[in-house]
Amino acid sequence: MKSIKVYHYDAFSKEPNRGNPEGVVLNGDELTDTEMQEIAFRVGFNETAFPVKSDVADLRIRFFTPGHEMNLCGHATMACVYALKSKGLLGDKTKLTIETNAGILTIKINTPVDSEIVITMKQASPQFKEFTGSIKITVQLNSNNTHYRDTARVNKVSSGSPL
Repeated sequence: MKSIKVYHYDAFSKEPNRGNPEGVVLNGDELTDTEMQEIAFRVGFNETAFPVKSDVADLRIRFFTPGHEMNLCGHATMACVYALKSKGLLGDKTKLTIETNAGILTIKINTPVDSEIVITMKQASPQFKEFTGSIKITVQLNSNNTHYRDTARVNKVSSGSPL
């Protein structure tokens, strides 16, 4: 495999190794699906983001775990947009649309006077699906007292990943 530069970002933290570790590969348009998957596997982070061109939005981001492509990953989106903005690849844009496999998302970028980049993302509407499997919900009150509640209704909720 050719040499690829993978940037390591820690989403939601200013301190290295304190946030959600994400890989960002800025030349996604030059890679095949197989190469993206292999890179994500070799990097080993929960997700690696690959910005690519889009015909329907300002850009598209593809998200790969070490085992498969994901529809959406919020913290990888933040890391990818931060990488693009901090490297000057978004120019002076303060609003952009991102195409994902979960739909098109709106991103706002604010750079206050202190030059800190603040990114907000509008996620897809949540989808609810009843969980039909067998489960016990445990609430640990202290080391000697555990309560089970068998009557609680459990739902799967997603704003991007398939249910």
